[in-house]
Order: sequence, then structure tokens, then C-alpha cells
Amino acid sequence: MTDLVIELTLAAVIISVTDGRPRMLTIRHDDANAIPSGPVSSTDTTLELALRRWIRDQAGIDVGYVEQLYTFGDLARIGDQEPDGPRPVSIAYVALVREESPAPRAEWVDCYQLLPWEDHRDGRPQAMADVDNGLARWASDDDERRRRVAIAFGQEPAPWDGVPVLERYELLYEASLVVEAYRDRAKPAPADTAGRAMRLDHRRMVATALGRIRGKLTYRPVVFELLPSEFTLLELQDTVEALAGIRLHKQNFRRLVDRNRLVDGTGKRATSTGGRPAELFRFRPEVFLERPRPGIGLPYRR
Repeated sequence: MTDLVIELTLAAVIISVTDGRPRMLTIRHDDANAIPSGPVSSTDTTLELALRRWIRDQAGIDVGYVEQLYTFGDLARIGDQEPDGPRPVSIAYVALVREESPAPRAEWVDCYQLLPWEDHRDGRPQAMADVDNGLARWASDDDERRRRVAIAFGQEPAPWDGVPVLERYELLYEASLVVEAYRDRAKPAPADTAGRAMRLDHRRMVATALGRIRGKLTYRPVVFELLPSEFTLLELQDTVEALAGIRLHKQNFRRLVDRNRLVDGTGKRATSTGGRPAELFRFRPEVFLERPRPGIGLPYRR
């Protein structure tokens, strides 16, 4: 029995919201895009500092808010590695930034190109038709599979829940409806697989990150990391909707923001709204002193 050798890398899912679209910073490769990643150096004093170095080197930007996401080390992610070679393990992080021009090899990609079944803002997405058909074939007459599909994808009578993004991606992987399921088995993928593939298991990391952020919207004010210091309530709602993948009830959303005292009016008005100038607001950091879980809340509009 040989000793296990670990090859540790760090990876960053960097998310922004621009023009009502959740976008992710990727690095271009010949086969498929990847998220910024790289190994830990012996001179890195902390993992987070190493991560920030890789983001700066590969993507050409500095990030503010960063949190550790998950550790990925499944054998399938390695692909056609040498049997006795080191086992790659990645510690993934999620970062929230305002979009800026990246380095030449980097580009912003719409998250819903990668996970098209997740955007329900205009009703059930078109991508769900093929996904539903593929899942129906996979589940067939297996009651347990049909139950899992209904819960994960909000099929009647189960309601849609935006948070379990990773569970949906992994179910599509299990049902061989994404490219990665074929690539990990060294088999050619059919043309009708769902969404845009990424290198290694990076799309799984993206799904994990989007689910984490969606869950946090209700108990942490992370959305304000994506907004300028002054913003309108419409900009705030558009940003929340972009991340959550659903439309929110406008009046109820504003009541929640007001009741939770998340923002203060600045007394100034926006001049580029195209209609009546809207009031500008700013985030109230004092909310952290007032209660332990100062989230936004998601008043879903069906």
C-alpha cells in the first residue's frame, strides 16, 4: 500500500451582478473555461492570501468579500490521472465583487449559461423542457427517483426551492444529462447535454457557490457587496432577483427592507432611471449590532 500524496489547490468562484445578470469570472482554456485556481506556495502565510494572489495573477482583479465554500476531492474529478499519481484536492471559495475589466485570459460568463435550469425569473426556463424529458427517461418507473426529481426540480406537487442548486446539478450528473458525467467516464457526450460545461469539476463548484449565496440572502446582507455605495431600491431588488433566480413581489420586498432597517435614505435622487428620479439608499452596517441574522427575505411572486 503506497502513501497517499495530496496535491492541494485553491479555487475561487467570483460572482458579480451586471445589468440584472449574475456573472462569474472565468479563465479561458482550449477545451473549456475554468475558475481561477492554483496551488498553495510554501511562502503563503494563509490559504486566503494564497487565493487572493492566484485571483490577482490569473484574473487581474482584487476581491473583497471572500468565504470558504467546500473541499472537493472525489476521484472522478481527476480524470485520466496516473494510478499512483498525487490525488488533487481543491479548497473552493466564493467571492462577491462588482464587475470590472479582467486580465486578457479572463472573461465574465453568465451563470445561467452554465446552469440554465436555475433562472426562473420569467417562469419555468426553456432549458427545463429537455431536462424534464431526460429526467423522466432516467427515473422511468422508479418511484424513489421520481420523488427525488420532483423535490429537486419543483415538479408538481413539490414547490420550487432555489437553494439546493448543487443537489440539482448532481442529480443531472447522476442521470448523465451534463457533459461532465461522460467526460469523467472517458465517453463521448451527446449534443443535448444541459448547460455549458467547465473544466474538471468547476461547474459543481459554481453550483455549490450559487446555492450558498441564495441561502445566505435570507440571513446575511451579502447582496450589498455587489452594489455601489448608493443605490436605488429597484437596483437592490434586481440584484436579489438575479441571484435568487425568481421574481419578487415589489411592495412586499420593500416592506421587508424597511422593516428590517437594512438601508437608510441619503436624501439624494438618481438621475439616470429614465423616469421619475428614484431615491438613493445606502446599507446600514449598524444592522449587525441590532440582530444576529440581518437578511433580505424573499417574498416570491408567482
